[in-house]
Amino acid sequence: MWDIWTRSLWAWPLATMDLWRRTLELPLGQPQKEGPQWTTPARLALEFGLLRLWDFSTGDAETPALIVSPYALHDAQIADLAPGHSLIDALLRGGCRRLFLVEWVSAGAATQFYGIDHLLAELNVAVDELEGRPDLIGLCQGGWLSLAYAVRFRDKIRRLVLAGAPVDIAAARSVLAEPVERTSDFAIDRLVDMGGGVIRGDDMAPLWPREKSEATRLADALQSSCDAPASQDAIDAFQRWDRRRLDLPAPYFRDVLEHLFRENLLAGGKFPALGKRIDPRTFSCPLFLLAGAEDVIAPPAQVFAVQNLVRGAVEAARAPCGHLALFMGRRTIENEWPRIAQWLLRKEEAVDAP
Repeated sequence: MWDIWTRSLWAWPLATMDLWRRTLELPLGQPQKEGPQWTTPARLALEFGLLRLWDFSTGDAETPALIVSPYALHDAQIADLAPGHSLIDALLRGGCRRLFLVEWVSAGAATQFYGIDHLLAELNVAVDELEGRPDLIGLCQGGWLSLAYAVRFRDKIRRLVLAGAPVDIAAARSVLAEPVERTSDFAIDRLVDMGGGVIRGDDMAPLWPREKSEATRLADALQSSCDAPASQDAIDAFQRWDRRRLDLPAPYFRDVLEHLFRENLLAGGKFPALGKRIDPRTFSCPLFLLAGAEDVIAPPAQVFAVQNLVRGAVEAARAPCGHLALFMGRRTIENEWPRIAQWLLRKEEAVDAP
């Protein structure tokens, strides 16, 4: 099913990639020609650094909910792809009327030296902007970042949802394990050089594991027939989203590679976050975990291992799907995200012990 380029990762001709880079002469910080095209009406509430805060709210509510999108290969439209494939729409319909989303944008000249701490600091500003103790909803790579934030600032978060989030890397081997193991510092340096100071999404994309068949990939991600006329809009939106790649700051890329995937510091209770080593074992807010039974990017064991790392009440759900379908699959949107919305609407709160 999976065509893993990374079995001989650095046999990939870096020199050829370098030649194309010099030929195209792409400048650092070149603006993206196209960004997310939201399915759900939204207002840009805040923009600075790498962060854009979008307001999808449809009414007032005591507790705001903040979705933290992944900062990896693709952009935040993973949360609002198309009608019937939008977890944002599912949460709004489920009663989460004050709903916001953090979108991370490509690094440029002003942000090429950003690391994880910069993202945590910007997320902290976004949380303060909401003027309430929000619920955090972390998607994929936005999940471990949300957990790190919630542990670092325990009194600022009411509830936490982690969906398809790799946290305990040692709990199961994913398809990302081999590229992580084979990625040398020299190879990263070459990618940074070719990107003019950043890790370009177009350079990462060929190294990212994916299904051999595009039709299979579409069917798995969208959970709908590619032949159905009603699915064509979703297919078009998916393909546009798939072509949009984010350029990452080199320090952030290195931080994630080392601290999360190689050293497993978040699960180990020694993750560096804004001047402190944080430990999820000090976290006691209510937690909801969503994993895909067939997810090879963030296997269920990596997600559900969080249950043994925190002190608060944990609710968990295992959806019969792979990774992308957790966020855009029609059946997952219909079955799992309304349940998450109802969980978020509960009034009771856990109080952190000192």
